[in-house]
Amino acid sequence: MTPAARLQAAIEVLDEVISSARDGGPPADSIVTRYFKHRRYAGSKDRRAVRELVFRAIRQSAERPESGRAAVLGLAADEPQLLELFGQARGPDRLGDHEQVAAAGLVPERLESELPLFVQESEWPALLERAPLDLRINIARTMRDELLSQFPQGKPTPLSPWGIRLPSDSRVDDHPEFEAGLVEIQDEGSQLVALACEAKDGERILDLCAGAGGKALALAAAAPGAAILATDSNRARLSKLAPRRERAGAAIETRLLSPPGELDQLADWREAADLVLVDAPCSGSGTWRRNPEGRWRLTPQRLDRLIAAQKHLLDIAAETVRPGGRLVYAVCSLLSREGAGQMKGFLERHSSWISEEAPIAGGRSDGVGRLLTPGHDQTDGFFVARLRRPC
Repeated sequence: MTPAARLQAAIEVLDEVISSARDGGPPADSIVTRYFKHRRYAGSKDRRAVRELVFRAIRQSAERPESGRAAVLGLAADEPQLLELFGQARGPDRLGDHEQVAAAGLVPERLESELPLFVQESEWPALLERAPLDLRINIARTMRDELLSQFPQGKPTPLSPWGIRLPSDSRVDDHPEFEAGLVEIQDEGSQLVALACEAKDGERILDLCAGAGGKALALAAAAPGAAILATDSNRARLSKLAPRRERAGAAIETRLLSPPGELDQLADWREAADLVLVDAPCSGSGTWRRNPEGRWRLTPQRLDRLIAAQKHLLDIAAETVRPGGRLVYAVCSLLSREGAGQMKGFLERHSSWISEEAPIAGGRSDGVGRLLTPGHDQTDGFFVARLRRPC
């Protein structure tokens, strides 16, 4: 493909990404993969170049552009050499008068007031920088020092004692240690959420929003003798835990829940859990460096629905924690309403509960919890708080 043809391909992919972000469709990575599945003539260098163009354009604009062409023209404001490709053979149509140009930005304007005051504007660029690849060692079966030599480019993560950090373009899915279940891909921020739980052998642990089970696996590694139940309302997500569980050698039970009857389906866990982890569905604003088009998907209506779901899940969790037990709440979000705001509301509804300091390195105090940010902690953005039910 010529440079002009690559730019035209990026515009076509961006059109699909913009439409998918508007309509709740698949993520950009999937769209890029699907686009080239039907264009076998494109070589690996072509695919890589188009993908980089697409994601540079996505990172450039905080608001969803009108079109892929507008997104690329926004990118050309900082890369003027791209303008020379318009009108070339197999490239985008020649430039016209009064073309739409996507405005540059990092945080959607409507969300700026949602960020805590201490997340200064100087930190915003880090929200969109490429993230490293973090691994979590399976501490039930190995030690970090034993594995570091197997990853020559790896370094210990600065905050988590379980982590190994690799360059962002690393691949480990065919690495012998990964296939043997000795490591899992998990951002250091997620590892710190699991560390905040302080899981212990013999405990009954409920992971209420387990998804594909990354944090449940971390809890099982930390406390192999715990009884862990991983639940979710999404069958496809929860089904991904089974092969990961087998690879890691972890004992984790799973249960599919059907809203709004979750409490009835958890009758055997009411007031019985030593620990409940609520890693709630959220805006994902803490993971924009991995999924920058997430900014284009987050409408005010969707944010309101997520906040309502978080409140619902917290109230379910409160019914399952035993007297004296603990609840850990986490969201991969930087928005105050999803983090400190949710905890404030929970403690107003459950005034006898006691907030505890989350026992993790890094982060900054935010209400009764701690907020990890890419700029300050070099992790994904996470809010984490720990509460205890009175005896």
